[in-house]
Order: sequence, then structure tokens, then C-alpha cells
Amino acid sequence: MRKSFANAVITQCNHEDFFFLTGDLGFMALEEVQSAFGNRFINMGVAEQNMIGVAAGLARESLRVITYSIAPFCYARPFEQIRNDLCLGRLPVCLVGNGGGYAYGHMGPTHHALEDCAAMSALGVRVLVPAFDDDLPALLTKLEVPTYLRLGYDERPAKESVPNYAPWREVMPGNCGAIAALGPIAGIAWQALATLDIDERPSVWAVCELLDTEIPAAFFQQIDGKPLYILEEHVASGGLGMNLAFYLAERGITPQRFVHRPALGYPNGRFGSQAFHRAQCGLDAKSIRTMVAG
Repeated sequence: MRKSFANAVITQCNHEDFFFLTGDLGFMALEEVQSAFGNRFINMGVAEQNMIGVAAGLARESLRVITYSIAPFCYARPFEQIRNDLCLGRLPVCLVGNGGGYAYGHMGPTHHALEDCAAMSALGVRVLVPAFDDDLPALLTKLEVPTYLRLGYDERPAKESVPNYAPWREVMPGNCGAIAALGPIAGIAWQALATLDIDERPSVWAVCELLDTEIPAAFFQQIDGKPLYILEEHVASGGLGMNLAFYLAERGITPQRFVHRPALGYPNGRFGSQAFHRAQCGLDAKSIRTMVAG
């Protein structure tokens, strides 16, 4: 998704009022952005707190700023600066965290972003979690307020096209309830269930904006008296499952079955690839297919 992000930034954001700041990252991904932005592309070094402070200063001069780093270094290390410098002033800075969830795999928990959406939502930051490469141009038009953009991998089945972007979007129909999957996990669920008959599988919905917008009525119709499955590469606290449960409770909507599969951290104390951790949490294709069959 990094290359698609870079292409979308060049197309959508290469204007005189946009600056791009990176925390000494982006080799083999951001060279074209650097060339396009010229002196508006600044390598801030390994100094994330300072990067957020500079971004805030630029934004206070009526400029718009994108900051880029590995996800935990984007939201966790400069948390205080995000709260004080960006959120209190509602400044239009977009924090781009590359490698959401377990994406940095073997590098271990210091490089994993499992509570990022909750942490940023708690500050009032708008959280965007693209499911597919195609989502990025649309998402880069939504940068009027403090924003966190969580990048992962496009996991859709090979050669499949995706519907036009929407915060909640059905990517595969099904008649046995619905799956709400946060960002790229929607592609995993799509892969897992694509070979099942429509009457044997739930629909799959890609959720890219948590609950900032109204959920389509079609989603509620699909879970009326049928199962609801929620999948996210994010801890349970403050994630899609908790927010959606609150949303349903407020409206008196009760699915026939509520199944939530979040990131579980490190159940056996071992660290490995993203695929390893997803399997540990029941978020791989095999586990999702078994979940639906059960």
C-alpha cells in the first residue's frame, strides 16, 4: 500500500500549501513524492515529537501537512505532541502510520500497532483505515481535521476489483449474516469465503472509518436475526467491535449471534510474521472460514 499511497499523495496533495514530513523513512517508496514536493518534502530525522511540533507550526501558518512514519512511532512516541499541538487546535495534519496491526511481524511488539485506532480516536483524531489500494485517493481528500491514516496491505483476492470507496462498503454478498472487517482484514475474509455459495456465507463489509458516519441500512437488514462477525487487527478495547456494539445497543439492534475477533496480543509469548500473529488471533483465512462454518 506504500506505493499506492505515494502515487495518491502526488495526485491529490501536490499543491503549494501541502508539506510532507517523514521521520527518516520511505526508502524505495517515497522518492517520487520527494521529487514532486521539492523543498516541501522534509526529512525530520528520527525525532517524531519534533516532527509533530513542526507540523503544527506549519499548520498554524495555514499550510496542510502530512507526516509519515512506522505506525507506532507515528502515534505512540509523539502522543503528547499530537494531543497538545494538533488536537487542541484542531489543526489539519494527517498522521500516516505505515504497517498497522502486526505488519512489522518479526520486529516484535515495539513495531506493532495494535491500539492505535483507539488511542487516536480518544483524542478526537479522525481515524481512516484503507482496506484496498484503491481507497487512498478518496481518503486523502478527508484531511480538514487532525487525521490518522493507517496503512497496511491490500489483501483482496487476485484479479478482483473493488466497489467505489465508502466508509462502510459491501465487497462480497452473502445470505448468512454479515462480517464487518476493519481495513485490510476485509480482503482476508473475502479470500476465505469467496468459494462458498452465497447461501452458505455471510456478506463481507470493509469498514474504513470506524463509526464516523452512518452505517448503511442494508448492513442492519443483513444481521436482523442472523449472525454478526467483527474482525479487526486491533485490540478489543476501543476498536471496531466495541464501538459497533455500543452503536447497536443504543439503537436496540440485536443480531442473532455476536462474534468478535480482535488482535489478542501475544497469546503464547512468541513473535513472528504478520501471518503467524493473524493465525494466533483467528484472523487468517482458514480460521475465518472455520468460524463461519461453525
